[in-house]
Amino acid sequence: MPVLNSFLRITRHPYEEPHALDLTVIASNGRVQTQMEVYVMAVDLSRAARALWRFPHEPGDEFLWEIGSENREDRWAYYYRFRVFEVEPTGLCAIEIKFNNNQDPPFQEISEFCIQAQPADLDRLSVLLDRFSKLEHEILEWTVQDGELR
Repeated sequence: MPVLNSFLRITRHPYEEPHALDLTVIASNGRVQTQMEVYVMAVDLSRAARALWRFPHEPGDEFLWEIGSENREDRWAYYYRFRVFEVEPTGLCAIEIKFNNNQDPPFQEISEFCIQAQPADLDRLSVLLDRFSKLEHEILEWTVQDGELR
């Protein structure tokens, strides 16, 4: 059963809009919380919104959005993974979040956890991401019960 205080909060900071976005993503599954700054293209938000609408589309469906790499030879400043997948044939899904700042200890920060969600919860997130991608709002807040743009 999903934890009721699971959430995603995405805050947009002025950057190289309308194409490149500077986002602070805060996520929690009700037990673990993490925060990371990521740089994305505005079209990535639209692409994620389309992929999550009516998810899952077929059994075993998965949506994967990765930025950067954890491989040191790739020389990325960070790694971000947002993966959505079906957990049960009844429709229960999970949103897997992974942040890695690719720093050495004592500055290393790595978080990885899942947020459980029903297809209707993902539809709500899809609508919010689509509206957020139009760059008319500064903050997107989504929970398994609700969501809003400010």
